[in-house]
Amino acid sequence: MTCNAIYGQPGFILKQRQYRETSVIIDVFTQDFGRFSLLAKGVRKSKSKTAAVLQSFIPLSVSYLGKGELKLLTSVEMAQPPFELNGLALYCGFYVSELIICFLHQHDPHPDVFFDYMTCLAQLANATGSELEAVLRVFEINLIEKIGYGLQLEFDFLNGQPINSAKKYAFDVEQGAYENAQGYLSGSTLLALSAKTLHDPQVLSEAKLLMRSVIDFYLQGRLLKSRQVINQIIKRISNE
Repeated sequence: MTCNAIYGQPGFILKQRQYRETSVIIDVFTQDFGRFSLLAKGVRKSKSKTAAVLQSFIPLSVSYLGKGELKLLTSVEMAQPPFELNGLALYCGFYVSELIICFLHQHDPHPDVFFDYMTCLAQLANATGSELEAVLRVFEINLIEKIGYGLQLEFDFLNGQPINSAKKYAFDVEQGAYENAQGYLSGSTLLALSAKTLHDPQVLSEAKLLMRSVIDFYLQGRLLKSRQVINQIIKRISNE
């Protein structure tokens, strides 16, 4: 292996776009080298066997070379069977991929986030109904924690007292929870998020509101396209 060539790196394709007549540029998330762009030459030719592999949610073994921002894909093969995401789970997969793109800087390795992403896809493939919500919330909080924005969920940051499951709380994204009789969060929701055990419908509803506010705070006005699509699908299903 030379200094600018990598062989057999575990990875996933987050998104891709067409480049010139026969090529694509893919945004890939790798286990040991983080997220970056690869040029896949000629994969849109009719005889290309690579195009079928260059899809989302397939565990890949990726080889590439180059020192610049845009590296050259030299070979790719399926490392494991694809995660079969269908219906709403498919759009949830696009959502977690978009979170990776928004929150991870290019060339910033996060092997632990890579493992969480793979685990999340596996869980989405087997989840239904409210289970999908629980899977997303756990992925969100893991991501926020592992990129350095950990949330204070176990103590009231104003008085240092442990969170009481019977009390109501408000939440400051940068400092944590604090007791507030008009708060939208129950102590039980904060403790469930901390333990990453989300089952109760009320807990799931409150956890969704909290994690949305946290994610929006760090996105600083950027919109998540996949979130808008998911909301439209949920609204349509509710009206059927």
